[in-house]
Amino acid sequence: MIPQKARDLSSYPKFWAECLGPAPFLPLAKSEMDQLGWDSCDIVIISGDAYVDHPSFGAAIIGRLLEYQGFRVGIIAQPDWRSVESFQVLGKPNLFFGITAGNMDSMINRYTADLRLRHDDAYTPDDIGGKRPDRAVTVYSQRCREAFRDVPIVVGGIEASLRRIAHYDYWTDKVRRSVLLDSGADILLYGNAERAIIELAWRLSQGESIESVNDIRGTAIIKNKLPTAWTEIDSTRIDWPKNIDQLPNPYNINPETGSTCSTEEKSAQTEEQAIKIVPFPLHREHELTLENTYIRLPSFEKVRNDPALYSHASRVLHQESNPMNARTLVQRHGTQEIWVNPPPIPLETHEMDMVFGLPYARVPHPSYEGATIPAYEMIKTSVNIMRGCFGGCTFCSITEHEGRVIQSRSEDSIVKEIEEIRDKVPGFTGVISDLGGPTANMYQLNCKDPKIHANCRRLSCVYPTICKNLVTDHSPTTRLYRRARKIPGIKKVAIASGLRYDLAVEDPEYIKELVTHHVGGYLKIAPEHTEDATLSKMMKPGIGTFDSFKKLFDRYSKEAGKKQYLIPYFIAAHPGSHNKDMINLALWLKRNKYRLDQVQTFYPSPMALATAMYHSGKNPLKKVSYKSEKVYSARTLPERKLQKALLRFHDKKNWPMLRETFRNMGREDLIGDGPNALVPTDDLNPKHKLKSRSRSTSRMPVDKKTRLRNSRTKTRRR
Repeated sequence: MIPQKARDLSSYPKFWAECLGPAPFLPLAKSEMDQLGWDSCDIVIISGDAYVDHPSFGAAIIGRLLEYQGFRVGIIAQPDWRSVESFQVLGKPNLFFGITAGNMDSMINRYTADLRLRHDDAYTPDDIGGKRPDRAVTVYSQRCREAFRDVPIVVGGIEASLRRIAHYDYWTDKVRRSVLLDSGADILLYGNAERAIIELAWRLSQGESIESVNDIRGTAIIKNKLPTAWTEIDSTRIDWPKNIDQLPNPYNINPETGSTCSTEEKSAQTEEQAIKIVPFPLHREHELTLENTYIRLPSFEKVRNDPALYSHASRVLHQESNPMNARTLVQRHGTQEIWVNPPPIPLETHEMDMVFGLPYARVPHPSYEGATIPAYEMIKTSVNIMRGCFGGCTFCSITEHEGRVIQSRSEDSIVKEIEEIRDKVPGFTGVISDLGGPTANMYQLNCKDPKIHANCRRLSCVYPTICKNLVTDHSPTTRLYRRARKIPGIKKVAIASGLRYDLAVEDPEYIKELVTHHVGGYLKIAPEHTEDATLSKMMKPGIGTFDSFKKLFDRYSKEAGKKQYLIPYFIAAHPGSHNKDMINLALWLKRNKYRLDQVQTFYPSPMALATAMYHSGKNPLKKVSYKSEKVYSARTLPERKLQKALLRFHDKKNWPMLRETFRNMGREDLIGDGPNALVPTDDLNPKHKLKSRSRSTSRMPVDKKTRLRNSRTKTRRR
């Protein structure tokens, strides 16, 4: 298979407004448009976040990129969705509305994993909750349609990405339709949408109608009729018989008589429908081209009513996630088809440099003067050096959104941004808070052979073992760290992004560099669990790899003359985790003298593989059938609270619940002051020496910034 290529981002002809140059800030009001000399906007972006002109905020990236392309772009940030007038403040856009819920899914932003209402919002001035609606993409789209009925609506961002097909909705405990249908949008852009948004805007500016734009990678649309001369791979069943003959073309059967249509009728049918159908079990026996083959997923109605089919559909979708060999996906919703084009081709290094080098002001819009936006405070001195993650963790949203291919910036681009932070950010103290991304140590790590990569369908490059074709040399990251430290005016460069420790142990020199110069006392890593049965459902390495990393971490910390601690993260109530597994994890924590101040309960985000396990009770990491492996999940609130309590067995509030549980399980050895005791016999006289043990315990910091970084923005992973 030949590796896919894409048109360079900078190769499109610029729109006429390029002559106006970049705006200090993209306008939020008509008065700002007047100051810029604009009579209208070509594109208006609606965002659920406050407008921060910084490359860590999706609306700013897309807005500045479209501006670079020569379009006049305005932003309506956190509009009052109860009033249509809020969506008319910038007037009617000439090309389209671009709608995003913001950097976070609006439902995850508003509700905890226990479905409790949050009263804060890190992406809102002064951390005030409730400034965006639930299911913001849908609500904003409907309001835009009400405001200007004939303006095309384009939806994107993580909320839309994770809902591009029928998906399990944790908040209603139901399978919902594609957000395209609920929102009434014309087109959905999934993933990092730079390529798609530039192509779309350029084609619309040339007079093409939104209805005719149906072939852009990284987009999903609604079709009433399927195109001609395509081959359909039928994956709508999981119980195919052993011997399968090629299916007759159902579109050549007369629905009234049951007989084969006449030649003339066949010709008319094939003008509108696929003409060849291949059963999913036989598709590898046929030589099929990517350009005119699609996979039919089980319909919305089927996955809504059959959890096993839902799990099967999830498995198929994730197998079609490599942009180099992914095929178009089709899913019927009633009488309409959701048509999902293959994922976008990843950006090249020079394109990443261009995107991150756009003229961002790097601060919130001046209209927020005097207010604090916590998400900005967290990232204002951090630098994103790469995108994507090939870890494939089943609970993670990165792979469904950013993809598995690592897209890295150049050293020069990163250094230039550090210098801009030094020179532009108010109150800069000389400390870069992070050089990272979804994962701190995947910078410039990719497949050794483009041809192998073009044919690969592995869900993870590092599970169950690290692929022999994966580059694991961390020397580019080490060189970057050393160069960043030498920049005049930079006192310290911290690494705050999560570390993939199974990769790090492949390059001890990197660990030494990291521990010696870039750890400020604590380093967070995420083993997530200790038990192999649960880890296999997460696609995470065994706890032995953590032990190997810890030895190197402790060794190099000692050599550097520093007292430093690892902060391990664990998930409670993940699919596949039984109470006995959580007890074993709690005992591991006790042996290793960890007392966790923060723990996370599994949050079933739409489209994640672990969510398919949670909803269906099936394991989509293997072939799904009605008789295939069953996966237990803690689904009720008491079950989930118990698993969370086991991670915080040292908390007195949890002791009554844990005592009752241990007695019911016949595990009285976990009560008292025995070697395995997790809770004391009574609250008044704890004899298991919590006080003395706590002096040697690695405690997790609980300051506001750490809580935000770890529990809010890490929902990308969850």
